[in-house]
Amino acid sequence: MTLDFLGNLQRTHMCGDLRASNAHEHVVVMGWVNRRRDHGNLIFLDIRDRSGITQVVLDKELSPEAHAKAEAARSEYVVAAIGTVRRREAGLENPRMDTGEIEVVASEILLLNESKGLPFSPADEAIANEEVRLKYRYLDLRRVEMQKNFRLRHEVTRAVRNYLSDNGFLEIETPFMTRSTPEGARDYLVPSRVHPGHFYALPQSPQIFKQILMVSGFDKYFQIARCFRDEDLRADRQPEFTQIDLETTFPQQSLIFKFVEGFLTAAFKTAGIELKPPFVQMTYDEAIRNYGIDKPDMRLPAMVDLTATLTPELREALKIEQQLPVLGFVIPAAGVMSGTQKRSLVDEIRKFFGDCGLDYLDIARLKTNADFVPLAESIQNVFADALDEEWGLNPAGGEELMVVITPKLGTPAMWNFDPQWIYKKVGGLRLELAKKFADKHGLHNQTGTAADFKFCWVTDFPMYEWDEQAKVWQAAHHPFTSPHEDDIKAGRLTTDKGAVRALAYDIVLNGTELGSGSIRIHRKDVQAEIFRSLGMDEAEQKARFGFFLDALEYGTPPHGGIALGLDRIVMILAGASSLREVIAFPKTAKAIDLMVDAPTEVSDQQLRDLSLRTVTRT
Repeated sequence: MTLDFLGNLQRTHMCGDLRASNAHEHVVVMGWVNRRRDHGNLIFLDIRDRSGITQVVLDKELSPEAHAKAEAARSEYVVAAIGTVRRREAGLENPRMDTGEIEVVASEILLLNESKGLPFSPADEAIANEEVRLKYRYLDLRRVEMQKNFRLRHEVTRAVRNYLSDNGFLEIETPFMTRSTPEGARDYLVPSRVHPGHFYALPQSPQIFKQILMVSGFDKYFQIARCFRDEDLRADRQPEFTQIDLETTFPQQSLIFKFVEGFLTAAFKTAGIELKPPFVQMTYDEAIRNYGIDKPDMRLPAMVDLTATLTPELREALKIEQQLPVLGFVIPAAGVMSGTQKRSLVDEIRKFFGDCGLDYLDIARLKTNADFVPLAESIQNVFADALDEEWGLNPAGGEELMVVITPKLGTPAMWNFDPQWIYKKVGGLRLELAKKFADKHGLHNQTGTAADFKFCWVTDFPMYEWDEQAKVWQAAHHPFTSPHEDDIKAGRLTTDKGAVRALAYDIVLNGTELGSGSIRIHRKDVQAEIFRSLGMDEAEQKARFGFFLDALEYGTPPHGGIALGLDRIVMILAGASSLREVIAFPKTAKAIDLMVDAPTEVSDQQLRDLSLRTVTRT
């Protein structure tokens, strides 16, 4: 088969742009053959580009040469069609296509390139084998769904950039090759040829550089920043990712919140979703006590504290620990369960808790025992008071699942080690049962309205986390986060690290952390004290952060900022289950690029140039 050349032929329209108003126009469309249907004297080619699909008709009687070429065309051949737009006959319109009212009657077809047999067709709506999709990513990206995802990503990015630019932020790039700093994950290292034995690190975030930009007087900075972390991967994590990074001087937390809510509102509007800020705010302690997790999914009702409902006598009779909290929660739309189903669920709950000292209090069982009927009724009343106003739920109605968790006598001393462990454990069960019941009944299905997207701010995180294995305190956020001024003044940095609160905050959407930020440390004495509290002596501080500590001595203004995962935002808006659906060339869970087969070994000469050699791990 002889292929054609494009020559001076110019495309007049994108395939998805033609409408009934274009009838009788002479057009040139170009793209891939999405599907071919041969009806003898009539051949139909669905030609696809990123804008959509147009049906092209080849009539053997009108244009025999073009018809002959169309006989040779196959899926994913690259073609140009020259012809006239006409309205389809009544009853032959395709309402599922934006161009379904028209077709192009071709007088000429150019076959610009052919395609060999396909591992899968981009015309298919779903391809089960993800490894095949990633190996032939250039084919996968042709699919309508993927094209839609990346148009959405572009619009979201543009909306964020425009909003921040309009609000006085300057877009400034920071280096990819920098020095290794503690950011919470392993660095990707880049060996230096010029300085043998020395390494650059790819940035986990632009953290220090954006703070330096505040020292430099730029006042408001942002960047759509590429970041790199060498860590274990999952559906919402990739080794290289993109974040919306911003920093500003002289802020209160409320100012940062205002900017973030502003650009998120602009971003979600591109997907047709009208957000209504301000978002809900809660402290870390409130999040743990109400939801059992620091990234609460507020599409479900909060937990209910039933501690005061149980008298000491009832606790003793039910063998419930006297001093510890009793918690309950409701899962909407669980459906009516049979006795067998409920007993099976109780077994599941007890397996979830294991031997940690918590148990399931069966309200139905209590109702059958005359001694405990008042308790069952009082628990129902507490649930009703807590849930009715916002959710309109009736836990006694049978359509919701009500779960009450009690601490058994002899609960382990874990309570003394972490007073919040009961809340966290019950919160984990709440989410497990939500997956089992609420998702089954469509509670978590996103229909594209603002009500499906529950944002909240979580503030006042702990400044430090205790590493039980290493027996040391670690920075819970990062070591440039400012503690609360009250905690500094009270001397808690040295006397009671576990009580120190950070001026740190997270933005959470539907149980997913979109981003983290903080008010930063702008004084050298405080920064040095934080480093000391993390076990760095003056020599280590100077070696690792000397340039930064020096900068803090030259009139550094108070400043703060935040970084949000752009990939995660687009993933949620696209209704995708993985970041790989919204990153053009992602890695697998083993950090492999199947398309280019990376990482790879390099030549001995390349290693010698870098003064490196490989060793075998034992």
